[in-house]
Amino acid sequence: MGDNKIITTKALRKTYVMGSEEIHALKDLSLSINVNEYVALMGPSGSGKSTLMNLLGCLDTPTSGEYVLNGEVVSQMNDSELAKIRNKEIGFVFQTFNLLPRISSLDNVALPLVYGGWSARERNQRAREVLGLVGLGDRVDHKPNELSGGQRQRVAIARALVGNPSIILADEPTGNLDTKTSVEIMSIFEKIHDAGNTVILVTHEPDIAEHAHRIVRLRDGLLESDVKNENIILASDPEHNYNIK
Repeated sequence: MGDNKIITTKALRKTYVMGSEEIHALKDLSLSINVNEYVALMGPSGSGKSTLMNLLGCLDTPTSGEYVLNGEVVSQMNDSELAKIRNKEIGFVFQTFNLLPRISSLDNVALPLVYGGWSARERNQRAREVLGLVGLGDRVDHKPNELSGGQRQRVAIARALVGNPSIILADEPTGNLDTKTSVEIMSIFEKIHDAGNTVILVTHEPDIAEHAHRIVRLRDGLLESDVKNENIILASDPEHNYNIK
């Protein structure tokens, strides 16, 4: 079992100092996630879920404790080392898409590969491939303002997938989308998980969390509950009648 763990945190703490006040965002949090798990992180505002996401995504370092990601101790890495790990191991999907407005879908998706040393031909070929996987093979030359919200989020998902990361980390990925489009996006995450990826979904919406196979809830910087989801919602279920085109 131990060899199957892609994420292990031990007694993670994150403390922010605001003037004379200390804010304990995470308090001795220990958590393990296995390869190819589909986990939802939930919690109210101020629970520590965003802080935990930033630590798991190597966007920040803990005040104390240990974080092992895919066999590497990342909790003590410097910014440069963290950037390399991020680019190699983690694909991010954000609520606000974070696409560059003046370049095409293809160039947005290919961008992370620039840092990986891929040639222009290899980058474009790989970007076309993943855009096809998310149903946007006919939108490669469109800029973000020429796409719907759901299409923009698909571009963002393709960008997250392009470098073959170990983990897809999605922060409120349906927060700006209507219900029908949200179901379509969750169907893509299902396919990503079915293909073997580890998916970590940060959400405050219970109906979105129900798509995950395991639900971890935080409160006041502590682990409140960690349960297997017995009522998994399948976005691809025919009753939704929202098939990806």
